[in-house]
Parts: sequence; structure tokens; C-alpha cells
Amino acid sequence: MMPTSRANACEATPTGSTPFRMTNRPARHSCVTDRTRPWSTFAGAHPLKAKRLRLRALAALVFATLLTWNACFAAATQAPSCRALAARADPVATVETTLAGVPALLRVPKSVTRPPIVLWHGFGPPASEQALMEMLPLDDVPAVKVYLGLPLFGKRAEAGGVEALKRRQASDFASRIFAPVVVGATDELPAAVKALRAMDCLARDEKIGLFGFSGGGAAALLALAEHEVPVGSAVVLNASTGLSASIGAFEKATGKPYPWSDAARELARRTDAAGRAGEIAAGHPPVALLIVQGTADAMLNPQLAVDLHAALKPKYAARDAQRLQLILADDMPHNVTDAGRIGQLRKWAGDWFNR
Repeated sequence: MMPTSRANACEATPTGSTPFRMTNRPARHSCVTDRTRPWSTFAGAHPLKAKRLRLRALAALVFATLLTWNACFAAATQAPSCRALAARADPVATVETTLAGVPALLRVPKSVTRPPIVLWHGFGPPASEQALMEMLPLDDVPAVKVYLGLPLFGKRAEAGGVEALKRRQASDFASRIFAPVVVGATDELPAAVKALRAMDCLARDEKIGLFGFSGGGAAALLALAEHEVPVGSAVVLNASTGLSASIGAFEKATGKPYPWSDAARELARRTDAAGRAGEIAAGHPPVALLIVQGTADAMLNPQLAVDLHAALKPKYAARDAQRLQLILADDMPHNVTDAGRIGQLRKWAGDWFNR
């Protein structure tokens, strides 16, 4: 069933949200403006001067009130409704928007009976919300799919595109690439999820599904460790297991050693998924986590996924053992472009989120 709870539109609608044209949600106003009349400010002033000051204050108060109510009205009328989108789906509705400033694509099926699934792309193909949606539409899962753009990619890319990313990478991979993109994505997830609740896409007591590929997988694992957002099930594909894993890939690609700093080492500790296995597995029950890793991944050593699974396994009680699974996909590379492989991934992810 689609959740019925609705957050206050004026309070919960994210700043800068793209208006949804496909919505029939009625406006609801609940903004309160301060109507206190500050006449005491003018006590003791000359009567004529005091009158002018009062008139100016009244005009300013009226103007501020109109601006506030106009903003509330716009937020209430433009707040997208997943219920309305589902009603118009044929068989799915796809809408481009922003969630608390994060570029997003929403894919809404006609029937929605499961919580939303949030999906992050990677640094390489699929490297955008659109590309990931085309690769994993997950239409067999009766849930709203939310494809989020990573910081510094897509609409938030810097001038120069790939060249700008290369300059950042050459400057310092940890602080200029990994921190703003991977950690940045994790840090902005709570606000994006709050926006989903304001859109009637997620009830307050529901847990989201989460998917991440490569760098997006590192963001997903960090989100699981930090528990800022309740997650019921997750799938990571060829995921970096933290900064150390990504630095290893960076050194392999460039042939140069990375100059570690104290700040980089601290970031590596925070993002080490295997080192935070106990936190990832915390909860009753723990998150249902599927780790998919290609054995032909030339970018990230497949042993990283094996080690992560080994670190997590003893943290899952016997009754929860089926909630953790590792799939080592024979001969699958890091960037999956083969139609047959994509079909396998769709089935594995779809079956997991349909559990």
C-alpha cells in the first residue's frame, strides 16, 4: 500500500525542489507568520514621525507576510506526490526533479506496495542517474525507484567536466574526490529521504531500499554503517569498500603511490566497511545486504568483497544468516555493459528487493 501519512508541505518540501507538473496534491498551508505589531518601537517619537514609521513598519510586515505565504503556497502546490504519479503511470511514470537540492530521477510504477529504493551510480559507466535507470529499471519491484546524482557529477559537475575531475584527482584524491563525492552523497541522503516523506513516497516508520555501484557502493556502505537513514535492504555492485580500496585502484591506474596524510588516514578509518562491519550489521534485524562482485573486476580487487563478507558474516546471528549474501559473478568486469550480464544483475537485485 502507498503510505498515507503526509508531512507538512511547507516545512518539509526541500529548498530548490523542481516543480512537478504531474501532481494533483491540494495545497495545504500551515506556515505561521509573526503578526506582532511593534508599535512600542516608536514610543516617545514625534507624532508625525511616529505615524510614518508605523506605516513603513506595517508595509514591511504586510510584504514579508505575503512573501512567506506565497512561498508556502508554492511549496504546497508544487510538492510532488508519489500517489499522483502512480495514478498516472502507464505502466510507469518517470520524472526528473531535485530532492533537497540533489538531482534525482523518480521511476514510479502503477502499483506501489514496497518502500522506495534509492540508487547511486558510480564514477564510470553507469555514471549518471539516467544511465543507471536504463541499466536497472527494476520494474519487477513494486516500489518507487529514486536515482540520485552524485556530487560533482551530472548537473553538479564543474566547468570542464571530466578534465575538472582529473585536476581534482591530481590535487588530492582523498579530500578533493572521495570526500566530496562519496562522503558527500552519504551526508546528503537524510535530507533527500526527508523530501521523499514530504512527497508521500515513504511513511515515517518505513525503511528504504539502497543500491550503490562502485563509488556509489562506497556511499551505500558508509550509509549502512552510520545509520542516519533506516535501511531495510541493500545491494552493492563492484563496490569500493572505503577510501583505502579506492586509493588502491587510484595507485593501480596511475602507477604512482598516494601521499597519505593524517586527514586521509582518518577518512580511511571512517569509510572502512570491513572495519565497521559491526555497525553495518547492527539492528534487529540487521540490514538485508547483497554483495555482488565481478571476478574480472580490473579496477577493484574482488578480494575486497570477499573480505567484507567475511567480516560481516559473524556479526549476523544464525537466524539472520539469510540476510547476508555474496555473489561472485564469474568473468564480470567492473563496468557492466553486456546485455546478458545486465539481465543477471536485474534479476539478482530485483529478487533481493522483493524478499
